[in-house]
Amino acid sequence: MRVPQSWLTEALRVSTPDWTATAEEIDAGFVRVGFEIEDIEPFPTITGPLVIGRVETIEELTEFKKPIRFCTVEVGEDSPREIVCGARNFAVGDLIVAALPGTVLPGPFEIASRKTYGKTSDGMICSVTELGIGNDHSGILVLAPGTAEPGADAREVLGLVDVAIDVNVTPDRGYAFSMRGLGRELASAFAVPYADPAAQIVVGREATEGWPVEIESNSAATRYTARIISNVDASAPSPWWLSKRLLVAGIRPISGIVDVTNYVMIELGQPLHAFDADKITGAITVRNATAGEMLTTLDGVERKLDPEDVVIADESGAIALAGLMGGAATEVGPDTTRVLLEAATFDQVRVFRTGKRHKLTSEASKRFERLVDPEITAIASARGAGLIAEIAGGVVADDWTDVRVAPTEPVSIEIAVDAVDKTAGKTYPAGTTRTRLVEVGCAVTDHGDWLTVNPPSWRPDLRQRADLVEEVVRLEGLEDIPAIVPTAPAGTGLTAAQRRRRSIGRTLALDGFVEVLPFPFMPAGVFDVWGLADDDPRRATVKVLNPLEADRPELNTTLLPGLLEMTVRNIARGQRDLSLFAIGQIVEGVVGEAKPVVGALDVTRRPTDAEIAEVDAALPLQPVHVATVLTGLRDPAGPWGAGRAADATDAFEAARTIGRAAGVEVELVADAEKLPWHPGRCARVIVPGNESRGEVTVGWAGELHPAVLERAGLPKGTCAVEVSIDDLPLDVVLPAPALSVFPAVLQDLAVVVDADVAAGDVEKALRGGAGELLESLELFDVFVGEQVGEGKKSLAFALRFRAPDRTLTEEEANAAKLAAVDAAASSVGARLR
Repeated sequence: MRVPQSWLTEALRVSTPDWTATAEEIDAGFVRVGFEIEDIEPFPTITGPLVIGRVETIEELTEFKKPIRFCTVEVGEDSPREIVCGARNFAVGDLIVAALPGTVLPGPFEIASRKTYGKTSDGMICSVTELGIGNDHSGILVLAPGTAEPGADAREVLGLVDVAIDVNVTPDRGYAFSMRGLGRELASAFAVPYADPAAQIVVGREATEGWPVEIESNSAATRYTARIISNVDASAPSPWWLSKRLLVAGIRPISGIVDVTNYVMIELGQPLHAFDADKITGAITVRNATAGEMLTTLDGVERKLDPEDVVIADESGAIALAGLMGGAATEVGPDTTRVLLEAATFDQVRVFRTGKRHKLTSEASKRFERLVDPEITAIASARGAGLIAEIAGGVVADDWTDVRVAPTEPVSIEIAVDAVDKTAGKTYPAGTTRTRLVEVGCAVTDHGDWLTVNPPSWRPDLRQRADLVEEVVRLEGLEDIPAIVPTAPAGTGLTAAQRRRRSIGRTLALDGFVEVLPFPFMPAGVFDVWGLADDDPRRATVKVLNPLEADRPELNTTLLPGLLEMTVRNIARGQRDLSLFAIGQIVEGVVGEAKPVVGALDVTRRPTDAEIAEVDAALPLQPVHVATVLTGLRDPAGPWGAGRAADATDAFEAARTIGRAAGVEVELVADAEKLPWHPGRCARVIVPGNESRGEVTVGWAGELHPAVLERAGLPKGTCAVEVSIDDLPLDVVLPAPALSVFPAVLQDLAVVVDADVAAGDVEKALRGGAGELLESLELFDVFVGEQVGEGKKSLAFALRFRAPDRTLTEEEANAAKLAAVDAAASSVGARLR
């Protein structure tokens, strides 16, 4: 909200006549109480003879392409000045602002006497834009009669030595969208008393049956006042002090009556609307629009109304869109002599939705959307009617209407006097809580150790104890709250699950993977790209009601979509050798019966264990997963060679690395298809069963399916791993290795098996047959060719044997090796090559 510094100063001087502050001090004051200043803009400096003038004569010059006027203007000198002007919104006798030769206007633009249109122009008649105090290009600035005498210094008359201050009012502080609210905040910032302008306005006698008004319940409107002002002069201009304040606020002055409605809106925060009373037929009704009803608004647009729109209507139909804009049919015009002044409160959500529906916004709607004080309506109506009578003449009728629906019950909050101290961790002077709450307009009753607080009608955001604490801390200064890091309780630290997660991340990073943070929302259609079956559990997603992006309305059920997107993006930017990993939660949707719905919990106490369990039962499962993607070179190229491309074995090893980092020895099992992996080059990652649990599948690893890679725009051979960290057992304790001081015996072994036999099954059989002397077994070669026969493959293993208590002989090692071959022969049909 943009207001002149002079108005802020005037507002605080009502209670403190000698109060003063610079624009920079006012800026700092607003910041102290939590408001941000968007801009501080001094009025432009104008030097030279800028004076008030009175138009004496006007001669129309019609021989040119556009109408030109040759005027004589009295400027307090011995003879009038002759000035050429193209504007047409002024008449003989009007008071204007004249820049005489030697004046330098903003730009800079120096005024000089010059020959133009066949006449000598000895100065310039100024508009608001040329004076640098607004953006009104509609014409010349015309002052109200009696503003000043010709020849007076226009800078003093207009108050051009001023500063425009633009305060950023957040949506939760609608009360501050007015001078009434900003003045209160500034008074708190400078610790001076505040005189509420609303308290100084006399409403008059009790409301009676003036103009008949009805509020229909389905409109959600809560209050409507109507006053009649008769015998007005609709052509009367606004006084300069009022026009200036409107101009600084970005509102173009139109006429005295309309300007008053805008001024009161800025002053008190209550929008007003003036109807031509003689154009209204019958009673006024606040109701929902009927389907297909039409209304031409003040902007000249004919609008087809929706039944959700709230309108002001008379017997002829809709005459205004409630809270947004009046109708053209009842507009105040030059011939208006009787005004019906509306002040009302409408539902903020209905106003917002109607504005969005019609792509219409106004200064009034901005305030209704932030909630208007329901107790200011009659006061603002009285203020507006009084100003109209003062500026445009006329008589305010004694009878006026005030229809109210279901007044809001006042809120009463109890708060301990030391609640703010305990929350902020700072001891404030005694009485601070009461003083600050009174400053914001609360009625406070002191009971010794606790207070009863009744928030004011303009602060609907104050509803609980925490709100009051926040208000006191805000006004005392958030920057004064000490920043103290809590001390961790002794003997505690990271949980086992937290240590496991950190270990996995650290280990993958040391293994050459780069951690990334993929988007938690899935791109639309990703599972169609993968070709997942309709009943695949990963398709059971949780949808977000208000997604950040329309094409990403669902939460991840797997980490791979985000990782693969990042892979595509990096490759498009020239980074082709990638080893990425991410650790994060996924959200499992519900398959079958829907989750229960939990209502709002009581926030004044800690929820019970039963309530917590109910909330947990209503939430979807959100296990922590780890996923990796590999593409391009796994081993970089260099002087040592051409490098090595990542393949499925790197994905398998990454799965084992994840298991080891978690303290678990996982196994890889060749299994059926699992999209998006390649059916012949992937493995199921399992944790073997034991006495206390069965076998658990924790993830998948291997090369991705070629069709998926093609549709996703990924390189051939891209590999991936995804493992559920939460499914890895935390109770597995690996035995400490027993180190032997005796030498090992190394043996190589090659066996031939059917091509469809998994290497892992062969390895498992060999380990079982080799016995306790086997220290390690590693696959180092796979061969397929004529030498081993069609449909066969040769697997070569390196075996390490060692005895813990003696030097092992070659004979003992050979016997163990042959025993391993016998076990593999009986288990998987292996034969020694």
